[in-house]
Amino acid sequence: MKYKLYRSGERGLKDIGWLKSNFTFSFSGHYDPTLAGFGLLRVLNDDFVATGNGFGIHPHTNMEIISVMLAGTMSHIDSLGYKEVVEKDWVQIMSAGSGLRHEEHNVGSEEVNFLQIWIEPKVQNIAPRYQRRHFPAESRQNKLVTIVSNEEGQGHCWINQNAKLSLGQFDKGQQVPYTFNPVNKAIFIFVISGCMQVDGQPVETRDGIGIWDTSHLEIDSTTDCEFLLIEVPVNS
Repeated sequence: MKYKLYRSGERGLKDIGWLKSNFTFSFSGHYDPTLAGFGLLRVLNDDFVATGNGFGIHPHTNMEIISVMLAGTMSHIDSLGYKEVVEKDWVQIMSAGSGLRHEEHNVGSEEVNFLQIWIEPKVQNIAPRYQRRHFPAESRQNKLVTIVSNEEGQGHCWINQNAKLSLGQFDKGQQVPYTFNPVNKAIFIFVISGCMQVDGQPVETRDGIGIWDTSHLEIDSTTDCEFLLIEVPVNS
């Protein structure tokens, strides 16, 4: 197994008052040529949005955009005609394809925290689409739950890429084996809360770890922990 650690304290930071963004990879004004992404995973932002604020209407093309809501209440309005509200434990995706525009705002009484994830698409210029699903915390206790996949289905969101995202929260002392097909695939784990070891390597709150050249992982929760696991293609 080969790996690369992405420590929480080494992330890029954008703080404009109403928005605080932590960048695992190069994004916006934060650029590091060694942090262009991990395989086809291009963006993993840990965003905090103050009450009554948000992102005005803006365009996207040819990107798979995933939002994982960790706290708060956020609206979503797009050029496809969707007007939605998502809260903690909801996941929404946009396959931007040939192009769409959207806006999102904190419409609740507390700060919004969400993970913004961008993955390059498998096929360019598809018809854009939007989807959302709810994944209650209790359904993820001591197990990994698929939240996004390349396969259509009622139990998760699906995107235009051979990728898979799973969420889980585990009690201290739980062991989580994970096996996957390593052909053109790698794993990125982002720790939402708590601490764990991945094949003996300590990974802490808001750290990330990228893993390749293996088909099997052993994750040990050294405290109660919650994490996002991303299977992502290495090359298009």
